[in-house]
Amino acid sequence: MTAVDSLAANVRAALADMTNVRAVRMFGGIGFMLNDNMIAATSKRGLLVRVGRERQRDALSRPGARLMEMRGRVMEGYVHVDPPALTAGATRELLQLALAFVQTLPPKSGSKPARTKGKPK
Repeated sequence: MTAVDSLAANVRAALADMTNVRAVRMFGGIGFMLNDNMIAATSKRGLLVRVGRERQRDALSRPGARLMEMRGRVMEGYVHVDPPALTAGATRELLQLALAFVQTLPPKSGSKPARTKGKPK
């Protein structure tokens, strides 16, 4: 089992009791969604957790944690954690922070209205 597989397995185990959680391919790894809102994503680069602004400082106090940057821009409310710091226990604690935030978000609609051919009536 690779480190990426091990991390994904730790995330799956930590989220096993949650309903409405699904895994999707994203960011070159696996994203874990609750009611279509991202909780976390795993990849060879580590773990991305969506903790929200209120829990960001707490998440950043963890070993290996840093602000998530994408194309030079800080993504507020998201924290990236390097693989060496991701024990099963640390992963579980970070996911608890993420779940506390994501559970406050309204569910996203998974379906879009059907498109019709031609001009709309």
